[in-house]
Amino acid sequence: MPLNERDRIEILMMIGVGDRMRTQQEVCRLFHEMHPDREPVSQSTVSIIERKYRELGHVRDAPRQGRPKINENVQQDVILSALENPHCTVRQVSRDLNIGKSSVSNIFKKVKYHPYRVRLIHELAEDDFDRRTEFCEYMMDHNNQNNGFIANILFSDEATIVSFKITSSGIHTALEAVLPFLIYFHNS
Repeated sequence: MPLNERDRIEILMMIGVGDRMRTQQEVCRLFHEMHPDREPVSQSTVSIIERKYRELGHVRDAPRQGRPKINENVQQDVILSALENPHCTVRQVSRDLNIGKSSVSNIFKKVKYHPYRVRLIHELAEDDFDRRTEFCEYMMDHNNQNNGFIANILFSDEATIVSFKITSSGIHTALEAVLPFLIYFHNS
């Protein structure tokens, strides 16, 4: 188990100062007596700690190489912004908090948050398959009986309407007569 800063300071105190200095072997034995449940330290470890203190004046670990970690406060800000607005994108959060998109993605992944857009879809019921089959059979039969029947159908996605040879005054009655069980128009 690696030594923490407190252990290193303890080893320095065991070494002593001036005429009360101990040898590295004595320090190893003393440390093991004080901490019998831990793995004993070697003489080279004591030597490295002593040399580091003489050269640098401290026994702290040197700063790590690489990109610095994201601050806990920033992580909390990212999570809070996602909770406040669940429809926000990684780009929006990144821009609002002035941090990288990959950092935002990593934070989301860490807390198991998935920034996917919700798409509402039609839920299928048990009898939908039967109704769809019935509709297809009806359309095929009607198309075989009345040539050009498909050209007289109004197709709509509720945002745009595409009309094929049907006047606006005759839409309601024409469609109601053709597909009485499928289409319902609300007159405003």
